[in-house]
Formats: sequence, structure tokens, C-alpha cells
Amino acid sequence: MAKKKNSEETAAKAEDKKVEEEDKKENKEVKKEKKAKEESNEEKLQKQLAEKSDQLLRIAAEYDNFRKRSQREKDALYVDCKASVIKELLPVADNFDRIFANPDITFEDYKKGVEMTFKQFETVFKDLKVESFGEEGEEFDPNFHNAVMHSEDENLGENVITNVFAKGYKIGDKVIRPAMVAVAN
Repeated sequence: MAKKKNSEETAAKAEDKKVEEEDKKENKEVKKEKKAKEESNEEKLQKQLAEKSDQLLRIAAEYDNFRKRSQREKDALYVDCKASVIKELLPVADNFDRIFANPDITFEDYKKGVEMTFKQFETVFKDLKVESFGEEGEEFDPNFHNAVMHSEDENLGENVITNVFAKGYKIGDKVIRPAMVAVAN
């Protein structure tokens, strides 16, 4: 019976050893699967990171292209606007050329030609919605006038324009050039 007991114990030990080895195998497989999943998750994260980095680079490149295109369009628009204004002024310049090109012109004809050309110039300003301002007797406004002289005159009120050295010009509310004036008191 002792032999039988030993053999049962040996069989039980062998069985335990077998179960233990199977558990170790299972643990190794579970660990391998876990490691594979972790690597799989890491690869997914790496892939997502690469996709987001690529997307970010593309957005940055698109913005840079947009910025450059906008600057080119702005520059082209500026040139077109200048050309449009000059195109409006060319007939005035042509009339001045005609006045000066005629050697047999009398003083009266010369004066009349300059007056007509000046009126044409005023019409161009009107078409471009350019307004002049700064007349004697107006109240001084530092937003529109540049006082270059000051005088004392008891007959005039305070901050009244007494003399205009150069008219001011504006388009809408935008001052192109302030009027250069003399101000009383």
C-alpha cells in the first residue's frame, strides 16, 4: 500500500506539476496577448499621432498659401486702384499738355484753358468722391486742420480759421490731407 500511496503521490505531484506548467503556459500566453494588445494600442496611437501631425502640417501649409495669395491679391488691388485714379486724371494732364504746346496762345486763351482744365480736375475729384475742406471763417478742428499760424484778432471768435494756405481733402470720413490754416485767438 505504501507503494500505491507513493505512486498516487507521485501521480498527484506529476499532475500538480503538469497543471503548474499549463498555468505557466497560459500566463505566458496571456502575457504575450497583453503585450501584443499593448503594442497594437501603441501602434494605433503612433498612427493617430502621425495622421494628426500630417493634418496639422497640411493646415499650416494651406494657411501659408492663403496668406500669400491674399497678399498678392491685396498688392494687385492696390495697383489697380492707383491705375484707376490715374486713368481719371489723364484727360486733365492731356489738356495741360495742349495748353502748353500751343505757342501762339494769348494770355486770355491761356487763362481760359487753365480755368477749364481746373474745372475738369474738380469734376474728376467729384467723380472720385474727393471733397475739399478748410475755408476761412470755419471753426478750427484738429482732426481736419493743421494750424501753422496763430493770430490775435478781437473781431473774430476763438478757434476761427483766418487764412487757408492749403485746402484739405477727404474721401468720406478718411482725411487724405489736413488743411493748413492760420487760426485766430
